[in-house]
Amino acid sequence: MRAELEFRLPPLAPGRALVPINNGMPPPVREGEKWRGLVLLLASSLTIMAGATIAPSLPALEARFAGQGHAALLTRLVLTMPALFIALCAPLAGLVADRWGRRPLLLSAVALYGVAGLSGLVLDTLPSLLVGRALLGVAVAGVMTATTALVGDYFLGAARSRFMGLQAGFTSLGGIVFLTVGGVLAESHWRAPFAIYGLSLILLPAIALFLAEPPAATRRGEAGPSDETSGAALWVGLAGVFFAAIANSVAFYAMPTQLPFFLHTLGVPEPSRAGLAIGMVNVVSAIMAFAYTRVRARLGLTLVFAFGFALLATGLLLTARAGGFGDALGAMAMVGAGLGLIMPNLASAALQKAPARVRGRVSGGLTASIFIGQFISPIITQPAIATVGYAATYAWLGGMVGLVAFAALCIFIGQRFRTE
Repeated sequence: MRAELEFRLPPLAPGRALVPINNGMPPPVREGEKWRGLVLLLASSLTIMAGATIAPSLPALEARFAGQGHAALLTRLVLTMPALFIALCAPLAGLVADRWGRRPLLLSAVALYGVAGLSGLVLDTLPSLLVGRALLGVAVAGVMTATTALVGDYFLGAARSRFMGLQAGFTSLGGIVFLTVGGVLAESHWRAPFAIYGLSLILLPAIALFLAEPPAATRRGEAGPSDETSGAALWVGLAGVFFAAIANSVAFYAMPTQLPFFLHTLGVPEPSRAGLAIGMVNVVSAIMAFAYTRVRARLGLTLVFAFGFALLATGLLLTARAGGFGDALGAMAMVGAGLGLIMPNLASAALQKAPARVRGRVSGGLTASIFIGQFISPIITQPAIATVGYAATYAWLGGMVGLVAFAALCIFIGQRFRTE
């Protein structure tokens, strides 16, 4: 991978310092360091697997439990229940990462992830499925917080931004695979996609072999303006990033939770086609994420937010106007373009502001914000759909996201005036 030639991870031996890029000429990358980059990418893909894998199963799952009260809402919560527990547990995971280390947290979280994910193969009531999904959320909180903190530990400056783009693109590609396979498996039985979670257990030996715990001196020793920021000022500065993360998740998760049902109303009932439509988001998101470094170099951090949210708003408005499967595919492409820029930009903005000594807690705060939005998405959209329908709900979400884009543009203009 090209991006792997542009950074150097800290060596395995404790006490050694990070080796920065000198004059644009990166030092050679050791074989073990290449493997560590790949393992980090694979671990990051578990976060998209948590929800994407079973999204195409939702209509069949709702039909299976149709006799239970509030089946429509509870079925959607099966998809988003992990998000609530990620949001609740991510700040605690951040404290654990800062105090006891990233690697132990990641190993235990991946083990729990595999067990909790596979529980859907045997549990046979909606309440028990929701418990299994809650435990999956606890696991994802640990995985996402640990991997984000490790990226902050292993990479500096522009190399960090490059890896964030690579990470977001790789995660999107994983979403394509999981959605496609999940859609195919869902046509045989609604339980079948849960088997995919077992793949996570294969990562445990790779994490143990290739991801060394960064020495405490390395985690505390990165100099920079962000180290001078502390206390309330730090978290006030991060509030805008966290709010953007919530808004992005509320809008985006109206796709996997509601699009299969919307396609039903358009005469497209097949789970595999729903998986293909949602997978389109991931295809375009991956392309844009791989281009993120170049886009950010041209536009800057704030303007990337404005551009990304404008693309997302356009995709949601096109979804509202969709009259068939082809229209939906085009709208999903636009949604994916926005998402591919927003996600790496969120992580880059948070880590740029975070002092090294609290990087785990900032990573936990970002993780919590992302998944608060995911959890409340169906709680917001389901009543709206029941009242005004799918098209109007998607149009309303597009307008909300458009306001975020406008706010980012205003901040960018204000920054330009202050520097002139």
